[in-house]
Amino acid sequence: MNKPKVLITGASKGLGLAMARRLDQDFCLILHASKDENISELKEGNFVLTANLNNPDELKEFCKKLKSEHGDDLFAVINNAGVSFDKPLAFQPESDIDTMMMVNLKAPIMISKTAFKIFGLKNKGIIINVSSCVAETGNAFQSVYAATKAGLIAFSKSLAKEAAALNHDHQIRVLSISPGFIETPMTDAIPQAERDKYLKMIPAQRFGKAEEIADTIAFLLSDKASYINGSNIEINGGLF
Repeated sequence: MNKPKVLITGASKGLGLAMARRLDQDFCLILHASKDENISELKEGNFVLTANLNNPDELKEFCKKLKSEHGDDLFAVINNAGVSFDKPLAFQPESDIDTMMMVNLKAPIMISKTAFKIFGLKNKGIIINVSSCVAETGNAFQSVYAATKAGLIAFSKSLAKEAAALNHDHQIRVLSISPGFIETPMTDAIPQAERDKYLKMIPAQRFGKAEEIADTIAFLLSDKASYINGSNIEINGGLF
């Protein structure tokens, strides 16, 4: 029996790579990266779909291939890819704003649109959008990034309701997760003084591990999470 397919965008590093490692045994993975050479592991037994999600033409072709090559067995989509350019808004280049809007929000919307068409034929499927704690708390110098991540939460809640409005007898779930500060190459670049400031705001007194996010994803994909829908799951150690 073929394993159900799960798409993970941004699977070459950080949270995406941790998710891929965690899910590799139970699912056939569709691994996304901007370039094929960026996927250095987990190729065997899985598929690779490359695209620069900031390029509308490449995004369109990516969605087309997702449907034509994997539509029959697609079980879930994890929209994980994202970018952040941390600057005061007054000095943020418009190109940075456009890139964050495109990669963090429009690309997940368009990929979800494709997945929704696939899932609608069998009335079953899961979409998980990776948001961020700053979507709810806000963060200086991340106003645009926070806006895109907040948009993902609203999008997920609305799409979950849309599935029910279209067919009351469906098994399509749409939700989001909001990781806090997680140990990844991105957070490794945070100066120690800044890390200490954030740690004081986290009751767990530590940054999270990418594997903890991956374990949460694995649970949300399981039948044990079948009643979790339209929700945003905060995974932040109690960050306030």
